[in-house]
Amino acid sequence: MMKITFIRLNMFEHIGSDAMKPILFGIIKSLTPERHEIVFYDERAEKLPEKIDSDIIAFSVETFTAKRAYILAKKYKTDRNIIVMGGFHAGVCSDEMLKYADSVLIGDAEDTWGEFLADCEKGSPKKKYLSSENVPLRQIPDCPDVYRKKYYGIGIYQTSRGCRFNCGFCSIKTMYKNVRRKSADMIFEELKRSGEKIFFFADDNLFYDRNSALELFRTIAPLKKKWACQISMDAARDDVLLSEMKRAGCFLVLMGFESLNSQSLSEMKKSANAALDYEKIISGIYRHGMMIYGTFVLGCDGDNADIFRKTLDFAIKNNLAVTNFNPLIPMPGTEVYRRMEAQNRLLFKKWWLSDDYRYGDSAFIPKNMTPDELKNGCLMMRTEFYSVKCILKRLFGNKNNLHPVNLLVFLLANFISRREIRKKQGQPLGGSLNEVDAY
Repeated sequence: MMKITFIRLNMFEHIGSDAMKPILFGIIKSLTPERHEIVFYDERAEKLPEKIDSDIIAFSVETFTAKRAYILAKKYKTDRNIIVMGGFHAGVCSDEMLKYADSVLIGDAEDTWGEFLADCEKGSPKKKYLSSENVPLRQIPDCPDVYRKKYYGIGIYQTSRGCRFNCGFCSIKTMYKNVRRKSADMIFEELKRSGEKIFFFADDNLFYDRNSALELFRTIAPLKKKWACQISMDAARDDVLLSEMKRAGCFLVLMGFESLNSQSLSEMKKSANAALDYEKIISGIYRHGMMIYGTFVLGCDGDNADIFRKTLDFAIKNNLAVTNFNPLIPMPGTEVYRRMEAQNRLLFKKWWLSDDYRYGDSAFIPKNMTPDELKNGCLMMRTEFYSVKCILKRLFGNKNNLHPVNLLVFLLANFISRREIRKKQGQPLGGSLNEVDAY
């Protein structure tokens, strides 16, 4: 028997108020033989212990949490334990990880976690474990003992992994080259077992094709649950699809508008987007009684300094319930990162490891504005959008926001976002590496 500690990392040392249940905990629990003792920590929702006495300490690592993972690996490493890391960052920076970890799991856990544990029991773990990318997605059992933290009673489920699009700034394709899906019946069983009345589909895009989407919505409709999801613009143009989504319980859709600038959309390879029909799409979604969570990326080569006010005014005018206004981030492994590196426009060799990089900063030199203009423009948008005056204006500007479940989610999302913006902006990622040789 081995004792295992599995850690979901935070970008910062402080506890946040916007944490949602990590799907990965349930997956890892289902993949771990019962003879082993496993403990889960979510650093976003609880303070980590000063010392961890486990045979294996595992970290799920995203690029924004990589430095935090390396700091904690150094803190917790002993001559008697094994440090293992996985997650999105492993797909593009596995050799970097091996400076701080004994083993790295690249890709999904379904066909790597069990092999890694078996090798640890034999005393011979390998440096790298590579997923086949074709392993079927499995049904996740209900794990109430794992999710003991406060997550606002909102469930998280997943019907697929991967995305059929290949946007230039997005890191999804660095981990998933294709899309794998669960059947509608599998999702029905997972949701039926759950006691949660409200949940979020964490798929990068719930809309794979029209027939499978309609099958899913019609299968889960009898459960009478309320849910949110992320869809692409082509799905949002389909009136029948929106009607079936609403009937199945959807109350909010997350959509990547990304830009009002056609040149920037082309640069980002957002093939499903056409800025000229955004307001028509929004009207169609509102007609079906759903709210919109809109995401925007600022700082592309086609953007000038006037893009910030123009985009903010659009979001307010259209009463978007929630937004993310993000500076373009050159994520490792993406087309954007390769282009910025080739053009010598990166401000940091590896921004995710730099003690000088702060959350909200620009990590590159924009073409038509300064890095500070990009940083300050995004901060201005976030601050004004989540001002009390603007929250109330948007709340009463769209009648869909006033339905009971919608109202609860709207207020929670807006006031939590308002608080988190103040806490996160300007914070160094993960703390300081200090004497750790990062790069």
